[in-house]
Amino acid sequence: MSYPRPLLLLQKLIAVFALLVVVGCTTAAPPESVLAVPAQPQKYAAIVVDASTGKTLFEVNSTAQRYPASLTKMMTLYMLFEALESGRVTKETQIPVSDHAASQPPTKLRFRRGETIDVDSAIRAMVVKSANDVAVAVGEYLGGGSEEQFAAMMTAKAHQLGMVSTSFRNACGLPDGGQVTSARDMAVLGMALEHRFPQHFHYFSESDFMFRGRLVRGHNDMLGRVRGVDGIKTGYIRASGYNIVTSYNADGRHLIVVVMGAQSARQRNDHVEALIQRSLGPMTADAQPRLMYAGQEPAGSALPGLPPPGLAAPDSSLPGLPAQ
Repeated sequence: MSYPRPLLLLQKLIAVFALLVVVGCTTAAPPESVLAVPAQPQKYAAIVVDASTGKTLFEVNSTAQRYPASLTKMMTLYMLFEALESGRVTKETQIPVSDHAASQPPTKLRFRRGETIDVDSAIRAMVVKSANDVAVAVGEYLGGGSEEQFAAMMTAKAHQLGMVSTSFRNACGLPDGGQVTSARDMAVLGMALEHRFPQHFHYFSESDFMFRGRLVRGHNDMLGRVRGVDGIKTGYIRASGYNIVTSYNADGRHLIVVVMGAQSARQRNDHVEALIQRSLGPMTADAQPRLMYAGQEPAGSALPGLPPPGLAAPDSSLPGLPAQ
């Protein structure tokens, strides 16, 4: 059956128009996504790093100074692991608990003066329970009797690792205006712990341990919540909000996720899970999420004084870890 020439021409024009519509739809920029942030902008900081390459996949306020809270104990543990590797201590070494250490506020194991704790239990107490009395006892032991001296050693080690925004004043993370870090620096430390001490990293995946005949349970609810999460550490003081460094290692992907300043532990964990899922997704490089901070109206514009939230520059990466 043949059609008049004008009708054939019209059909061809319609087909070309339809093709252009389809092509236009497939090449259009993806719609803006909104990422809920469970924190106020002055406290929030976050970074996601591909631990295999050092490439930054996501960052907001990642170099802004924040209070580390009990993330401090990651450096205390780094120093203790170094002492183990050098032979200065063994896992059976008994660490004395001074009056100063025993007097630290909770969370703690509630030691009395003159008691001791072995190094293996001290590691677990800091990782699982985030025990302040144990962290201070370890600091005093490694600092030659002085927690202040140990804090100076911690700061020097941080700078050696490339943690340029970090300064420590104590071994446990209790409030001190001079004790500061950044999300980026905590990512560097998380990577350093895993790369430098793979034989000890299993401690960070423990969610409880036995001590003096009783079960001591931990605070890191990310363990067991998301498949592939194998550590690392949580932290909280009122000035910092709820902090966490999380390691994800599954299906050939290895991420370090840092979130600081959340308003609750549950919201913090939800946010970490969202960042993991986002970083594993195929559209990470193209998506440009708008952050919706706690208390901000969904239709609100960008907050004044803040840089545009979202992905870091494509070539942004953490510096290579120094040779040890």
